[in-house]
Amino acid sequence: MDNYSQMLAFMWATEHGSFSAAGRAHGLTPSAVSKLITRLENRLQARLFQRGTRSLTLTEEGSAYLLSAREVINAMAEADSLAEAFPNRVSGSLRIHTMTTFAKHQILPWLPEFLSNYPGLTVDIQVGAQYVDTFDQGLDIAIHSGVLPDSSRVAKKIGESAWITCASPAYLARRGTPSRPQDLLGHDCFNFGFASAWNNWRFSTPEGVVTIPIAPKAAFAQGDLLREMALGGAGIVRLAQFHIGEDLRAGRLVPLLTDFDLPEKEPLYLIYSNRKHLSPRIRVFRDFLENRLRESPWD
Repeated sequence: MDNYSQMLAFMWATEHGSFSAAGRAHGLTPSAVSKLITRLENRLQARLFQRGTRSLTLTEEGSAYLLSAREVINAMAEADSLAEAFPNRVSGSLRIHTMTTFAKHQILPWLPEFLSNYPGLTVDIQVGAQYVDTFDQGLDIAIHSGVLPDSSRVAKKIGESAWITCASPAYLARRGTPSRPQDLLGHDCFNFGFASAWNNWRFSTPEGVVTIPIAPKAAFAQGDLLREMALGGAGIVRLAQFHIGEDLRAGRLVPLLTDFDLPEKEPLYLIYSNRKHLSPRIRVFRDFLENRLRESPWD
């Protein structure tokens, strides 16, 4: 076990660039990390790092050892995964990052059942409108829509969602229903308060694709606030179908300008770290999510 601890310390120091940073990230003192790596170097009879005043640099021997160490760590992770092969033995904490609206409308409805099926598993859901790669800080899964940045992560498409221009029946009764995209300029509209492609209200017209320059009456950081404004009869919004599908089916919101909708839909991705052996914690959540999306499509 001491050999494995030495190898972990070496991997942490390589990832974080210094003994002190590695120690802070994993609850050890810099001295403890240094001692583990010194023991490793003594056992291998090779210097693995060139120690600088502020950073570490791998030696040629260190670079070669790094490749082998990664294989051993991955093999250990696979062995741990096999020990969790049965549902009642899936355990640990699953950290997820997704959009607030997706968490509320597409995860929370079935999350109690999921947790009941896997009592040894705890879930930490973090929310934010935009995707940020924090897998190196312990994130297990991200669920986001739109165009993703190029990276080494695995992104699996789990669905797609149209963007719907809509308003409440009360607002339309008071202000009238727009019959063409340009009519939106004379209506009260609401948008997101941050730079995003979601703020581009694009439509297909006989003249081609047009983007209507919406001047929002108010802007909000979360889609649910936009939804509440629309449900309250304040004006027109443009939101994802996975977010407002139930409102559309119930007639609480009315889709507008459907003859001008663009044919494409926005993809939704489940993102996880690029690992050969997927943790059972991630696998059971992925499978549960995909089954739910098949059973209850928002459109």
